This record gives sequence, C-alpha cells and structure tokens, in this order.
Amino acid sequence: MIKPGEEWGTPTADAAELLVDGDDSALAAAIGHCPSPPLVRFRPQGSELGHAVGLSDRSSRELDEPAGIELPIDAIDSSAGVAVNAIVIGVAPAHLRFLSRRRPVTIAVDGRVLFDGAATTIVIANGQFINGLDVVPRGHPGDGRLEIQVYALNPSERLPMRRRLRSGTHLPHPRIVCTTGRTVEVVAPQRGGRGWSLTVDGRPADAISTLNAAVRPKAFRLLV
Repeated sequence: MIKPGEEWGTPTADAAELLVDGDDSALAAAIGHCPSPPLVRFRPQGSELGHAVGLSDRSSRELDEPAGIELPIDAIDSSAGVAVNAIVIGVAPAHLRFLSRRRPVTIAVDGRVLFDGAATTIVIANGQFINGLDVVPRGHPGDGRLEIQVYALNPSERLPMRRRLRSGTHLPHPRIVCTTGRTVEVVAPQRGGRGWSLTVDGRPADAISTLNAAVRPKAFRLLV
C-alpha cells in the first residue's frame, strides 16, 4: 500500500513485454490474468487510467522514446471480468437525474457490511476519473486498495452533486458512503426480473444481481 509522501515508481532500462493501444478495456484485456506482472507500454485512446497517470496527452512520438520509470498498477478482478479503472453498478454519477430510482442493495467490504439500503449507484474504483470527471479524488491505481462509493442521494441533491464532479468537490457528502478495501461483495436484488446495469472500464456489460470484486495488487508495470 502506498503511504502519504511515499515515492511511486522506479527507474528501469527494461524493454516492454506488451504494447497496448486503446482504452482501459483494451488494457484490461491485455493483462488478463497474467501470473506475473508484465511490463506494459500503453498508448492510451480515451483512457481514464491514462489520464490519472498523466499519459492522456502524450504524443505517439513521446511514447516511442525509451521510458525510464515503471509504475506498479493494480487491477480489479471481478465476477464480471478484469478492470483496470472502475466498475459502476447502476446509474453512473454523471448521469444521475431527479427521476433515477433508488433500489435495495447490500454491500460488504472486506467481509463487513458497509451499506444495506436503497441506492442508485455503486462505484468500485482503482483509478480516479470516470466519464472524464474527478469522481474518485482519492483514487490511486497503485495503493493496493479499491475505492468504494455508494450513492443514496435524494433527488434534489443530484444536480448540485453533478456540478461538483469535475472538481472532485462532491465529496464528502452525507448520502455518498465512501470507504476503501480489498474485497467487495454486492447483492442487488432484481426488480421486475431486471438486474442492475453494469459498466466495466466504461463499457456496458450484462446486467447483474450479484457481483464480487477484489483488488489484484501490482497486476502490471506501466512504463511512463
């Protein structure tokens, strides 16, 4: 786990083992369930994780130059697949509206119940940004922990919250429950036979009624 003020990343002269072009889903697919953390050169295209580590605005020419630092990056192993940035269950924070309905859900983190009530949204994050917004301002993709947020805002509170997402000042909020942990279990009963909507690294996935997730510390090493 990264401690406050602790250096992150080490110099390296090693060559990359994987070259990945694309978004966070492409990166997650490339690292998969590698038994040892591969050294990855990443050319991001719409990557939230790339944004978090300062790669978003790098040109191809810069990326082709020798890299000197490797960053150990975590991943999220879940029953819905591998993610490198975030899993969102329900309505994404940026899309919450007055009429978005809260639904019963129980969330346990590291084996202890964090939330048991009605919510619109559960965020399980490794990174910091979702939909280009600073949804998880304390997110650090190399600290060995997941950030968990549960949104149970009243309808009238949602627009003011959305206006603060870009700056990360939507937190703290009395009806956004936040914690960190290594494992997450979500039990979200179906309503009318319909499961909860799900996105994994920004891409829609099959609706779910349960989800299990765990951090995979130092899943890969990113050249920057």
